[in-house]
Amino acid sequence: MEEVVVHIYDVTNSCSEKTNNTILQINRIFKDGIGLGGIFHSAIQVYGDEEWSFGFCEYGSGVFSCPPRRNPMYTYRESIVLGKTNCSVFMVNQILRELSRAWPGSSYDLLSRNCNHFCDAFCELLGVPKLPGWVNRFANAGDAAMEAAENTATKVENSYFSC
Repeated sequence: MEEVVVHIYDVTNSCSEKTNNTILQINRIFKDGIGLGGIFHSAIQVYGDEEWSFGFCEYGSGVFSCPPRRNPMYTYRESIVLGKTNCSVFMVNQILRELSRAWPGSSYDLLSRNCNHFCDAFCELLGVPKLPGWVNRFANAGDAAMEAAENTATKVENSYFSC
C-alpha cells in the first residue's frame, strides 16, 4: 500500500502582485480564520517524486506533473495525507494515462472542471477519500450560482416568449 498525499497551494499566479496579495488575504480569512475555504490549487502525489494535477492548455492533455510542493505557478500552503492506495505502480501509471486522455487542457473550466475536480477523480480511482471540502468550496459555490443564474434566465426567457 502506498500513501496518497494532496499538496495544496494558494493561487498566486496573477501578473498583479495586488491580486496575489488579495487572494492570500482571502485564503487567510476564509480558510485559516473561519475554515470555510478559499482559492486553491491542488496536486496528488503517489509513488515517487512527482505530483500530478490539471490545468488549461490549448492543445493536448491538461494533466501535468512537477516536483512535490514546488509548482512554480503557485504558493505552497500545506500537504494532507488522504490515505493509502492498493494500486500498484503499474496501475497508477495506467490510471494517469487514462486521465491524460480524459482531461484535455481545453476542457478546463475554473468553476466546474479545475485541478481540484481532477484530483478528486484521481483519488476516486486510487480508492482513497476525496479532497477536504474546503479546497474546492469556492469553485463549487460559484458553479452552483452560475447554474442557478442560467436556469433563472432560461425560465424568464421562456415565460417572455410564451406570451
